[in-house]
Formats: sequence, C-alpha cells, structure tokens
Amino acid sequence: MSVFKLYFSPTGGTKKVADRIGDAWEEGVQSIDLFAWEQNREGTAFSPQDVCLIAVPAFGGRVPALALECLKTMQGNGARAVLIAVYGNRDFDDTLLELQNAAESCGFTCTAAVAAVAEHSIFRQFGAGRPDVQDNLQLSAFGKELKARLEQDDCASTLFVPGKTPYREYHGVPLKPKADKSCTACELCVKQCPVQAIPADAPRTVNEKICISCMHCVAICPQKARKNAKMLMMVGAKKIGQACAERKENQLFL
Repeated sequence: MSVFKLYFSPTGGTKKVADRIGDAWEEGVQSIDLFAWEQNREGTAFSPQDVCLIAVPAFGGRVPALALECLKTMQGNGARAVLIAVYGNRDFDDTLLELQNAAESCGFTCTAAVAAVAEHSIFRQFGAGRPDVQDNLQLSAFGKELKARLEQDDCASTLFVPGKTPYREYHGVPLKPKADKSCTACELCVKQCPVQAIPADAPRTVNEKICISCMHCVAICPQKARKNAKMLMMVGAKKIGQACAERKENQLFL
C-alpha cells in the first residue's frame, strides 16, 4: 500500500492540515502538489491498494475550479480516498460533496472525509493561527483513526458528507491583489501565479479577468508588497464577520 497526499494549498493552510493527518503514516507518504498545475498536467494513476488524502480549500463553499481541473487528470482505479476540505472558519458548504463527486468520477473510492479550519486566506483575522495546537492534536488523532480503519478495511462502503446540489453559487470575489511601491520586481509572483495573471512586464499589476483570488502571490511576496484594496477588505470582513465569529470545530466523517 502506498499513501499519497494530493493538496491544493495557495497560502499553506490546506497543506498544514493534510500534513497533520498524513503524519499518522509516519514515513513514505508521497506528496502531489495540485497547485503546481504545470507539474501535474499529465496526472497520475493509482492502484486499488493505494490511499490518497485529497485536500482542498473551500473557495466560497466550493472546490477551486483549478483544483478540479487537475484532479480530473488523475486515474483513481479504485484507490481509497480521504477527502479533506479546509475553510477559514466560516463554512465549507458544498466543498466536500463536490470533491466527493469529482473524485468518484475519476475512479477513487471515497472512504472518509474531514472538514478542518485554517486561517482565512484573505481575511487573516478569521481563524487566525489555525490550525493551532488544539487543532493539530485533533487532526493527528483523526489521522491515526483513519489509518487504523483503512488497515482493517473498516470504512463504510458508502460515504455521506454534508452538502447539496445544485452546489452553492460562487463567481469569485472582487479582491485582486496588486503591489505597492515596495515591490522590487523579483518576479516570484509572476512565476508562481497558477493562472499567469501577473504580467512580467508589469509585476505590480494583475489581470483581474483571470485572477482567481487565491492569494498565493500575497503569501509568497518577500517584500509583503502585494495587497488588496483596503476599502474592499473592510467591506468583505464586515460581510462575513458574524459567520466567522465563533470558533468552528474540525469534523471527521466516516
């Protein structure tokens, strides 16, 4: 049996969650970065004996379209999948259900799922510092339980996760990061933008029509130069503030 972590993690929170769950297998877990689209364009084929931890963030309660495109290139061939949806302390809505349907259409056998909280990728004050110590202990426990169940073949034949169809509508957000004068034009964001929305000849700008607001450029900028418009940030934070106020707990679905 081989164990794989497939993760789409623009700002690092989703990877942290997947890492904690994957730690249960101690050694030999192979990583596939779905965010590095060019590296995974041809996809990967798995076997029925494999275990795949498939982790994605919730973008407006949905699976990021780019993550779905990359997942569609994979050949599950009956490999057992643990689905992981990571959200910024608001709600994961239909993310797990959409991920399950996508994974099953690729030939994966979905055996369990986790909904976990990480720091919000845009409004960092929500879920700040998560996954924290408490989260990490719980996610590690989830991983150990999943490992034991998979080794004993003690997983439900049919997985039921929260969500409904038609999926929650998501048309993106108006927050498109641009750089201020502290930008040194190092072009790191140009090279790593998954949709090539940042032009090399004008790295302080962004093509708002194709930017997916993943905030990867904000997370990796060494000068912390890329930011969202302050007024839009204030309005957005107020809009979701009440829904993010109470601490949400991680959940395991078997």
